[in-house]
Amino acid sequence: MLFLAIDLGSTNTKAALYDERMNRLAIKSAPVEYIRAGGFVEFDAEAYVESLLSLVRSLFDCGAADRSDLAAITLTGQAESLVVLGGDGRPLMNAISWMDERSVKECAALETEFSKQECYAHTGQPAALPTWPATKILWLRSHRPEVFSEAAHYVLLKDYIVYRLTGNLAADCSIATFTFYFDIYRRRYWPEMLAFLGVSEDLLPPLAEPCTRAGTLLTSVAQSLGLSEGVVVNRGTLDHFCGMIGTGNVREGLLSLSTGTVLGLSTLAAANAPHDTGIPMHYGFLPDSFVMLPTAESGGASLEWCKRALLPDADYAEIDRQAEARRPGDVLFLPYLVGTNAPEFDLDACGMFFGLRSRHDAFDLALAVMEGVCHLLKKNCDCIRESGTPIERIIATGGGAKSAVWCQMQADVTGIPVCIPAEKEAALLGAAMIGATAQGIYPSLADAAGRVVRLTRTYEPQANVVYERRYRQFLALYDAMIRAQRMP
Repeated sequence: MLFLAIDLGSTNTKAALYDERMNRLAIKSAPVEYIRAGGFVEFDAEAYVESLLSLVRSLFDCGAADRSDLAAITLTGQAESLVVLGGDGRPLMNAISWMDERSVKECAALETEFSKQECYAHTGQPAALPTWPATKILWLRSHRPEVFSEAAHYVLLKDYIVYRLTGNLAADCSIATFTFYFDIYRRRYWPEMLAFLGVSEDLLPPLAEPCTRAGTLLTSVAQSLGLSEGVVVNRGTLDHFCGMIGTGNVREGLLSLSTGTVLGLSTLAAANAPHDTGIPMHYGFLPDSFVMLPTAESGGASLEWCKRALLPDADYAEIDRQAEARRPGDVLFLPYLVGTNAPEFDLDACGMFFGLRSRHDAFDLALAVMEGVCHLLKKNCDCIRESGTPIERIIATGGGAKSAVWCQMQADVTGIPVCIPAEKEAALLGAAMIGATAQGIYPSLADAAGRVVRLTRTYEPQANVVYERRYRQFLALYDAMIRAQRMP
């Protein structure tokens, strides 16, 4: 029995085949082509589907597995990209990517109509962002009235792909949570927001639980791919959530950390976690669960900036060697080069070095940048724990997980063990685990994680009074910086 996992990524679409024991047999990827004009970021949804089907065919054509053994296809991928369908089920226009920021003014309109507290109470999101499909629909109403008036369905990309594969249209709740018009706590669309957008509920797909069966392949799709019509399509869940599953983060107490350009954290919220923590909250991949998903744009981007601006001729391996020899260091850095997201959401925040002396060089500053990101991580971890959700272990992925010195620093600063999973394509593995569990190969995702997921290394925290003192300084510096920024 084989399982096909498909990741509808923003840069690349990926497809991988797994056997029942979750051994990866083959993997293929294809780039996503965008249409960028006038500041917009769009793509042809029909071309996206054809590229995906071609990718699946090429995966089987490589001879790694027999098409007849395929039992299920599971989808994962991006959330917010919007597809507008007409009455015939075809797109009325190019799909609007989540990266498109045309709807900044519409964000202001939403924040004028609804308070931040009201938005957070319904959507779990502390701010209206141009990423959210609600803002794009509002933009269409003003700027593309012909599309707005003809729209029969507003769907998100993953739900659209499921529709094209099975003919069944539904909205995965773990994807709908990113629309800004889904009430995550009542598991329904938010009526007041829909009224403000001018959209009736019948223009939105019926809601469905993530990780559930969506149907079987349409005859035309099955014939195109050379597959049986009986192949099950599982709607899967968000790529971040599949990444959690693929690294074993399927219970309370675990936190997934991705240190790429953006610092991303995700953890299952405690069952009794309050709804007013201010932490970004999303409907989770398990029934009636919620995932805390704070992100900070000043994550790996800070080190990328430091290398580009101060150490253009050094590679990251040399930065690591110098950091290991010099840590803990004595320069502090506030990693707020583009303002801050979680936990403060303060655009007035800015970056800052503190404690500079003539003896310091660029490598000392690079070490300070790495440590500053660790303090930002601790600040978010503390915020999560203060909300009643425990963190026993951090599971690290992304580029930052390749740096042993950075991982050890994260463990020392936070006081939490940092673990490195063996699988690098965690989202694809998580999607395959969902498909296999739904087909009865594993009794639960927790059981699948226990059998499948392997960790290659754990960095145990080492008590360090220097980091404890410097974290208190970090908090004090942040407050002083904000006060200075807001001085008249």
